Amino acid sequence: MPTSKRQREILRVLEHEGTVALSVLARKLNVSLETIRRDIKLLAGSGNLVKTHGAISLASTVAEAPFERRMRENSEAKRRIAAIVAATIRDGDSIMMDTGTTTSFLARELTGHRRLTVVTNSSDIARTLATLNDNRVYMAGGELRSDNGAAFGTTAIDFISRFSVTHAIISTGAVDAEGMMDYDLEEAEFARTVLTRGRRRLVVTDHSKFGRQGLVRVCGFEAVDEVVTDREPPLEIGEQIKSAGSSLVVA
Repeated sequence: MPTSKRQREILRVLEHEGTVALSVLARKLNVSLETIRRDIKLLAGSGNLVKTHGAISLASTVAEAPFERRMRENSEAKRRIAAIVAATIRDGDSIMMDTGTTTSFLARELTGHRRLTVVTNSSDIARTLATLNDNRVYMAGGELRSDNGAAFGTTAIDFISRFSVTHAIISTGAVDAEGMMDYDLEEAEFARTVLTRGRRRLVVTDHSKFGRQGLVRVCGFEAVDEVVTDREPPLEIGEQIKSAGSSLVVA
């Protein structure tokens, strides 16, 4: 068991955010890296947490599936983003969402809505909203990936291309001044197609994605109507969003 107030605070931060870099943790607690390393050594020795490449995670979360672990990271920020988007969606609306932890949080915020038509490649989103409140849920077919339970490829893209929806919503793995990027070619292609199917086009992303460099370009800011996040982005990114004619919404 943690013996000091600071060690208890470390565990509280991990429960809230999942995996946390040591440098970020030191800044949050306003102590030196050396102090954090001493506390981490004690907590790891007692089995409370696990160290991985300059970061730490709760031992209880290491055995979780990758998607479940990502759901724990910045979870409060993702809930705020999801809540502000859900408030703009009305009963009876049609929505297309790609797989992602923030879009999964949005699905949970929509469980009180009625008569939604939902198109998705995410088994988590489909499972959350199917059979509720007279919703109609259409899930793109194909092989489900083991890491996130989502379908990709030409079959999935062909399927969603048959729909036109009110709200097209994607998550993203990285955002720089040129727009949205991801780390997987098929995920980027699917997200790009989602944005072409909606009258209103949104990107939902928490602040940790700003300034990251992904492997595959999804689109520029001109391809979306709104970027919804939990903190103001860096100045250069904010200026590019504005110059593209997109709206920035900070939850």
